[in-house]
Amino acid sequence: MKFTVFARVLALSGFAAAAIAQQPSPATPPKTSGTPAPPAFAPPAAPESNLAPDAVVITIGEQKITRAQFEVLLSAVGRLKATPAQKRQVAEQYAELETMVQEARKRKLDDSPEVKQMMEIQSESYLANTLAKKISEDTHFTELDLRGYYDSHKNEFEEAKGSHILIRFKGSAVPLKPNEKDLTDQEALAKAQDIRKQLLAGADFAALAKTESDDTGSAAKGGDLGTFRKGQMVGPFDQAAFSLPVGQVSEPIKTQFGYHIIKIVSRESKPFEEVRPQIEKDMKPQLTREALQQIKEHTSVTLNDAYFGATPTSGPQTLPLPEPKK
Repeated sequence: MKFTVFARVLALSGFAAAAIAQQPSPATPPKTSGTPAPPAFAPPAAPESNLAPDAVVITIGEQKITRAQFEVLLSAVGRLKATPAQKRQVAEQYAELETMVQEARKRKLDDSPEVKQMMEIQSESYLANTLAKKISEDTHFTELDLRGYYDSHKNEFEEAKGSHILIRFKGSAVPLKPNEKDLTDQEALAKAQDIRKQLLAGADFAALAKTESDDTGSAAKGGDLGTFRKGQMVGPFDQAAFSLPVGQVSEPIKTQFGYHIIKIVSRESKPFEEVRPQIEKDMKPQLTREALQQIKEHTSVTLNDAYFGATPTSGPQTLPLPEPKK
């Protein structure tokens, strides 16, 4: 198979990926006690398992595709270990695409300057994505890098444990409780402020949450929200929860759900060893983006303002490079 043909297919690999995604995953049998019964059927062995790499597995017109060539395509769509049925569907989808391509060539549509240009662009797009993937694969970091990231992003690994009392207002996504008045924004704020005064005067937070909170889920537990991560709650609530002194009752905090009175009972950062896998997962794409950005910064790109129109910024304009495929 010529490289240009494969480049075209790989540039359109989402076509095959979608086909794979439509195939159901094999069901996991339920766990049972005692001696397991034999399976109702044995999964078929991959038919190409004993084939040589140069064995032809697909023939489309005069074109022949070997096992090795087809597995390059499977690797490109991230499913080299797909089931035989999934591989067959990818092959059928590719054959359908290639059949149309062969007919287009018979009609000499590929002689068109416009078509030649688009085919070249697709090949370049694939090459650029290959670069991004290669940079991602070659990106490594040390223990010092991981700990440095943890220290500089420690607040992102914070967890808080607390409770709240919610007073909804008109338009809130929280349902109105039966026989409850639909309060205006001003009425809801006034009620929340009154509840806070009661709490500061010594009222029991859990008791008030059970009777007054419109968040029925947490109200039944005395307003307890359990433990939540930084960034898990809506913006204003999150900001208050991770800045409020532990044990202090907040002023009413407004979100789209209503006014919240928050009380945080504990707050701490997860230890490094616990979040290390997440840091490794987060660092690779970040370092890859930084490497791609350096490439962009060292390549001069100038756009002709007479054609594209003037921009607010001056100097060369940079074009985005592709994100690495995961």
